[in-house]
Amino acid sequence: MKMSAGVEWALHCCVVLTAARHPVSAARLAELHDVSATYLAKQLQELSRAGFVRSIQGKSGGYVLTRPADEITMLDVVEAVDGPASAFVCTEIRQRGPLATPAEGCTTPCPIARAMGAADSAWRAALGAVTIADLARNVGADSGPEVFDVIRDWLDTPAG
Repeated sequence: MKMSAGVEWALHCCVVLTAARHPVSAARLAELHDVSATYLAKQLQELSRAGFVRSIQGKSGGYVLTRPADEITMLDVVEAVDGPASAFVCTEIRQRGPLATPAEGCTTPCPIARAMGAADSAWRAALGAVTIADLARNVGADSGPEVFDVIRDWLDTPAG
C-alpha cells in the first residue's frame, strides 16, 4: 500500500499538536520537521476540511486539534490526506482477451479481488484501531516522557 508523504507529515503534526500549549503555525510545524511549508500547509488544509484541526487566525494563530487525540485515528488522517478510495481497483480483466469470461459468469468478485478487498479491510481496521493519543504515548515511550516537554519548549520559543 503506497501513501503520499503528506500522510506521514500530517500524522506527525497531529502528534505534535497534542503537546502544544498554543496554536502552531504551518511554518513552525514545517520548520520542526524540516519539510516544505507549502506542501505541509496543503496537508493541514486537508485535515482542516475533514474537521480534525482548525486554523486560528491572527498574530499568535496557527493550528489546533479540534477534538481529543483519542478520538482521531490514523485512518481518519490517511483518508483526510489521501482520500478514502481503496488502493486496489478491480478492472474485471477476466472479461477481456481471447478467453474472456462472459459478464454473466462474473456475478461475484474473483478470488484476487476478494483477497485484495480483505487486505484493504484489514489495513483499514488496523489503522482505525490506533489513535493519535496512542501514537503520542508510543512517542513518549520510545523517546522518553520528557520529549513532549522539549517539543513544547521549542514551539514556545520564537522562530528565528
